[in-house]
Amino acid sequence: MIRVVAVLVRQRMANAAPEGVDPKAFLEAMAEDTYEMVAGLDLVTPVLVTSVPGLDEIVWPGTEIIDIDEDEPLTSMLSRLPGDQAAVIGADAPDLPPLLVGKLFRELGRAEITVCPAEDGGAVALACALPAPAWADPDLDDPAAVATLRAQAPGPRRVATTPGWHRLRSPQDVHRLDPGLEGWDNTRALLKEA
Repeated sequence: MIRVVAVLVRQRMANAAPEGVDPKAFLEAMAEDTYEMVAGLDLVTPVLVTSVPGLDEIVWPGTEIIDIDEDEPLTSMLSRLPGDQAAVIGADAPDLPPLLVGKLFRELGRAEITVCPAEDGGAVALACALPAPAWADPDLDDPAAVATLRAQAPGPRRVATTPGWHRLRSPQDVHRLDPGLEGWDNTRALLKEA
């Protein structure tokens, strides 16, 4: 079984930069932290899916980079991923615990799609078998992502959830970062400089 974990980087994620922090540098720091967490996981292949040019410096050599349009739908991205199962994680979750990625894949044993909901609506991550279910039109930014997917599903229990997490979508969201968690070193260092 080939499992792929794609880190999704969109230009609009730079809007979460707090005052005094360069938006481009903030976006790159979040993306690098999220990618490094994924790249450190066992038994998965990391992929970078991005609408932001020039991020090849944040990934390990040999990592596949898939260029997308800023508003490309998630279903289109999923169709371009290799492997048997895939997870897509928003790069604006730099302190996401690796355990939650594992739970996404574990829940695929009982559902066709698994979602890690975001605390303030939407989703942090989503996983499914490839090809993705034809009935699903997932969107990590849909405020009611889980409810929308469950409404699209042809039957009950097709969509599972894991414990939720948070995303950094506005400058105020940096208070959600947990200084006690390991990881997110690049984002942490950038915020200390500000």
